[in-house]
Amino acid sequence: MADLLRKPFGSHGKIHEITPQSAGWRFVGFSVYRLRAGETAEEATGDREVILVMVEGKAEIQAAGQDWGLLGDRMNVFEKTPPHCLYVPNASDWRAVAKSDCTIAVCTAPGRGGHSARRIGPLGITLTSRGKGTNTRHINNIAMEGEDYCDSLLVTEVFTPAGHWSSYPSHRHDEDDFPRITYLEETYYHRLDPASGFGVQRVYTDDGSLDETMAVKDHDVVLVPRGHHPCGAPYGFEMYYLNVMAGPLRKWRFVPAPEVEWILERDTK
Repeated sequence: MADLLRKPFGSHGKIHEITPQSAGWRFVGFSVYRLRAGETAEEATGDREVILVMVEGKAEIQAAGQDWGLLGDRMNVFEKTPPHCLYVPNASDWRAVAKSDCTIAVCTAPGRGGHSARRIGPLGITLTSRGKGTNTRHINNIAMEGEDYCDSLLVTEVFTPAGHWSSYPSHRHDEDDFPRITYLEETYYHRLDPASGFGVQRVYTDDGSLDETMAVKDHDVVLVPRGHHPCGAPYGFEMYYLNVMAGPLRKWRFVPAPEVEWILERDTK
């Protein structure tokens, strides 16, 4: 069995730390801090660029030699309001002091010094709908390819209503063959409402060499090294996930799974 489902270390402090080395890939890193008011998290970026996402709560942040003040106003992620985020380039450092209980996601990928530190959101981030029927979900794009904020990172939030599917129709982005498809590693940081609920995520390749179906719980992370990766929210449980993608080219191009191509063709007519 592939080690794709990562459980949090606990409920407090640094609860996830996924590096390229621990994931067995080259580009994406992802960590999560759950802090109580007054607690501090700090890191040096080294050779990696970082986007800090205030998933919940408030913190005062210093980064790249600047004081960015208080970030965050969404106290519960399922409020669906646009997040406060901060881009921090490589060869920098950052420090966050929690001003309330807060959850901070640390999204990383190789940095090349091509961009300066900057706030991302909440202005300019608008919740938008994607899909049809029970494939409908709602997106907060933080740093996709249309926004020239980063050297490598692609980051977005997705809210999937109860009883709906997301990252669907199934698709993959695991070949470096632009413009047909791009190679992008990906992490999913899942949240559920109610928190006692569960969701489902499958990661599979066309040839069946990888085929894992996982029950995901609140604060779980799923790694997607290759293959298709749909997820579903059972009736009664709303699902949130924060996506981080990176690869050799900062473009998102995918190929649908053969069994669902007809859905894409029908829904785009």
